Amino acid sequence: MRFRSLFNPTSVAVIGASRNKGEVGREVLTNLIDSFDGEIFPVNPKADQLEGLKCYDSITQVPKRVDLAVISVPSTIVPKVLTECSDSGTKDVIVLSGGFKEVGEEGAKLEEQLKTIARNNGLNVIGPNSMGVISTSSDLNATFAQEMALPGNISFMSQSGAFCTAVLDWANEVGMGFNHFVSLGNKAVLDEIDLIEEWDRDKKSEVILAYLEGIQNGTKFIETASEVTKNTPIVIVKAGKTEAGASAAASHTGTLTGSDVAYDAAFKQSGVIRAGNVEEMFDFGSILAHQKPPKSRKVGILTNAGGPGVMATDALEGYGLELAELQRSTLDNLEGVLSSLASRKNPIDLTGKANEEDYREALNYMIEDENVGSVLAMSAPAAIFSYPELTEIIAEARKKTDKPIVGALMGGQLEPEAQNNLKEAGVPNYFDPARAVRALSALVEYGDIQRRDRSSSNHFTIKKEEADQKMERLRESEIEVIGLEGMEVLEDYGIPTIPAEIAKTPEEAADLAEDIGSLVVLKVDSSQIVHKSDAGGVKVGVEPADVAWEYQSMMETLEQTRPEAKINGIRVQEMVKGEEVIVGLKRDPQFGPLIMFGLGGIYVEVLKDVSFRVAPVSRKQAREMVESIDGYPILKGVRGKEGVDIDSLVDIVQRVSQFAADHPEIGELDLNPIMASSEGARVADVRFRFAE
Repeated sequence: MRFRSLFNPTSVAVIGASRNKGEVGREVLTNLIDSFDGEIFPVNPKADQLEGLKCYDSITQVPKRVDLAVISVPSTIVPKVLTECSDSGTKDVIVLSGGFKEVGEEGAKLEEQLKTIARNNGLNVIGPNSMGVISTSSDLNATFAQEMALPGNISFMSQSGAFCTAVLDWANEVGMGFNHFVSLGNKAVLDEIDLIEEWDRDKKSEVILAYLEGIQNGTKFIETASEVTKNTPIVIVKAGKTEAGASAAASHTGTLTGSDVAYDAAFKQSGVIRAGNVEEMFDFGSILAHQKPPKSRKVGILTNAGGPGVMATDALEGYGLELAELQRSTLDNLEGVLSSLASRKNPIDLTGKANEEDYREALNYMIEDENVGSVLAMSAPAAIFSYPELTEIIAEARKKTDKPIVGALMGGQLEPEAQNNLKEAGVPNYFDPARAVRALSALVEYGDIQRRDRSSSNHFTIKKEEADQKMERLRESEIEVIGLEGMEVLEDYGIPTIPAEIAKTPEEAADLAEDIGSLVVLKVDSSQIVHKSDAGGVKVGVEPADVAWEYQSMMETLEQTRPEAKINGIRVQEMVKGEEVIVGLKRDPQFGPLIMFGLGGIYVEVLKDVSFRVAPVSRKQAREMVESIDGYPILKGVRGKEGVDIDSLVDIVQRVSQFAADHPEIGELDLNPIMASSEGARVADVRFRFAE
């Protein structure tokens, strides 16, 4: 393992081990003495000994090489101490000291010094501004927290130190354990990517949980997480769902894209399960740590009360699960158990008259049913039921099967015996049936992640030299927002377009329409008018004979609605029938090019029925983008209406992805509308601008 000494050291130095109890350096020293079996070296030039241990003036004075250094000194001398660590041969360091970039410009300069020293000397640094590191597998508590973590197979990281202390307190109360527990601090050197890689190699870390406020290297994160999630589930709570800057965007894609959209897309693409809150994160982590994903989404529900069974059934659909249709043989077997009042279909309601033996038989029959992928074992308190006995029945059933079993034993706090029965069997239990279903959905989602197609993106043969030359000319033209001028570049990338030309006068427009010889679309050409329909700048289905009059009418309208806009003329374009969709691009500061697909035209910002992925996008991912929008049934064809050519849309999404990768200078792009029909898809309008 790359950071073996960080999580499994044989010796630790506490630099800044204070003589005063209650101060950070002293609390870390005390925690190490209470937990750690290896050698401990306090470093404090003002003390001879602390807690019975000899003190040293500097880590360079320690008579042997130290595996791990924990630094708690004023920020201004951290760079000096870090250099001393390197000089003494210590490569793994935790910096608890605050006073770095979190306090302003001077602190940021100190942090840059820290990073430079670490980079030049190959140091692995957690922090600064960290609460520390716990590793139960090596009995290491190198934090100033008040408690040691319980052992477990979950490894957890947090960008918030205060959140770490709260989690430790809660986890110990409910009996949740951890393998490694890390406060990331400012992530000056080591970050979430480093720990994800490390914990994936650690056989004792079976699930990775994280509370993050931001990811700096989005591209590397996606690459790393995509590999790790093949074998190790990752669950993340991402704080800060802001849409800052979206209002200044010059495209539909830019308007709809905020930082949280990029994180959501990146997590989906890399196989990370995103939790909406802390409760979800630990619910998901708990079930993933103890049970394997089911082979199907179909759930069997067993209960002794009708109401909770209905609640669970309602929750299934909301979390993408299905109610299993029980086999005839299962129903026949259940006849010997069920009372005359009991339900004869899933969910199986044993009613309040059932005893523990009835529950045992029914649960075993449900587990044996090949149509059932997982089981939700429920119960409301009843005089005839003993929860310690019932949990023993559930625990026994869990040992007989690889199908997931989740408990929803309602009522007050379970007795310690009942809690232990479920804990030892790895069966999570929830008072709320919907919460139990939500936890089960994470297990199902991870199964989908493991089974999914991980093929790479296609690379199309394009006219790259011609496209590059055109893009360079457009860049040099200093046009703020590229419109019709960009159509030829799309053609170079194999993206079909509907030709259009700009008319400067009514007569020119009429001549162009006459040449087309069919109904046309008139659209104002102006980089300053984003919402052309709102301004009266679009006319659809115009007869060639009426074009001159409609041209004049449109210009008069625009003088009223957008008098300040610079208008280049009116585009004249063949009217093509089909469903309107949009493919867009917005370059995200963390993750790079973010590709959007959705229903287009004037409805894109009203319905907001869109999906996102981070480029490069594989064919499988592009198809998922198309199929995931709510309006997909419209594209497939409804009520006898012919569907559109889905493959052509998938192709355009991929080609835009390649266009984005080839041209990082593009900040935003809209292909809207794209007219899609059974014969294919063609771009009717393009709008993009270069990144600043």
